[in-house]
Amino acid sequence: MPARVASASQSVACESATMAAGVTAGELMRRAGRAVAEVIIERFPRDGWPEVVIAAGPGNNGGDGRIIGEVLSSAGYRVQLVETATGSAGDIGETPLIVDALLGTGSTGAPRGNIAPMIAAIEAGRAAGAKVVSVDLPSGLDASSGEFEGAITADLTLALGTMKRGMLLSREVCGEILVLDIGLTEGSELTSLPLLVDREWVRRRVPIIPRTAHKGTRKRLAVVGGGRGMAGAAILTGRGALRSGIGLLHVLVDSENVGAIHAGIPEALAGSWPETPEALASLGQLSDVIAIGPGLGRSNRTRELVETVLLAYSGRVVLDADALNDFENDVKSLAVLLDGRPAIITPHPAELGRLLGISTRQVLNRRFDIGAELSRQLGAAVLLKGTPTVVFAPGGERYATASGTAALATGGSGDILTGICATLLSQMDNAGEAAACAAFTHGRAAELCNGVRGVTLDDVLRAMPAAWNERGTPPR
Repeated sequence: MPARVASASQSVACESATMAAGVTAGELMRRAGRAVAEVIIERFPRDGWPEVVIAAGPGNNGGDGRIIGEVLSSAGYRVQLVETATGSAGDIGETPLIVDALLGTGSTGAPRGNIAPMIAAIEAGRAAGAKVVSVDLPSGLDASSGEFEGAITADLTLALGTMKRGMLLSREVCGEILVLDIGLTEGSELTSLPLLVDREWVRRRVPIIPRTAHKGTRKRLAVVGGGRGMAGAAILTGRGALRSGIGLLHVLVDSENVGAIHAGIPEALAGSWPETPEALASLGQLSDVIAIGPGLGRSNRTRELVETVLLAYSGRVVLDADALNDFENDVKSLAVLLDGRPAIITPHPAELGRLLGISTRQVLNRRFDIGAELSRQLGAAVLLKGTPTVVFAPGGERYATASGTAALATGGSGDILTGICATLLSQMDNAGEAAACAAFTHGRAAELCNGVRGVTLDDVLRAMPAAWNERGTPPR
């Protein structure tokens, strides 16, 4: 079962609901401590890591640390428990493994008092080669905002019950992250939170392409974009779609770019923008989904083109980039044009801010919530690109995807994502799930490139077959 993503207050609410259902605070702490200890025993066997220092703070996180120490001691580890109430930074000393149980989700701001020197000692130990395991989140990391002034940098973070928002926003201090099941009650406090998409969740939703498939059953996509000087955006969208399993690709661009499409995507049918009644009628007959916006440009002509296409075509659509910018601070008009059809919009924070008439900073500050009302108004899935990407569905569902690397922080990355979204929207019935699966796989392809510097979007595209067909999953 995928994890849920919580702020500090939401995490507390989930734990409170569990206790209200009959689980005592002590039992919840024992579950957490045992779960962490079991992972440590698996990852750091006693024969290679015989000594463990546990730095325990004054709150529940410190209580977890004391239970971890008891379990590890029973398993034969030599455990040194350093508590903030009685110990000091000098007690941490040299050890190959340090467990950070100093601060939990209730902590805000830079670490203070005797916590700060203990964190400094743990950081010094890590610099000398020790491995650091943080309990729930690295001490000093704000669970909600991701601020991490003075925080520990962990090699492994073992989140308890839920993924914390701050960990997705500041993954650089978390190392590898595992979310441990501690038996939280499956009430509304938990199930209303964003679902953290993982590979298994995607595998269960993306349909397998059968051996008997042909280009028609794999669906037909038309891309409307590629204004003057911007054919590359439409080409990347088409390539993203082809790497995701679309059956037939039609790319419609400014007339001067038609030759570039033929050269850049020989598999595609190429033509100019559909601006006549005949062209619009043909577009509707030949498309199962239309992606509008990549490289379109922004002008009165392009706004008219977007409106004309959406009025003439009532099928599934993905809107990206300038197809959204043309509706700056005009959500109502866009909602009328979409008219409740299955649709995905894929703004980055600045584009969403323009659409809503607010600042980019306001979008970023509310990234886990900002798209919910817009999705309901439009009747469309809203895929807010970023770190993490958050998808909002019209029914109220939310999905967060943490896959990806900074290799995607380059021009054209979003165009590839548009092609993936359009392909899955044509082949799946749920727009929100299609968008979430697209975002996860886009990020996973970047991860499979094994680096950032030197990695190009061509590398990401070449990694997509592996992302769709990783070992242990049926070929998609």
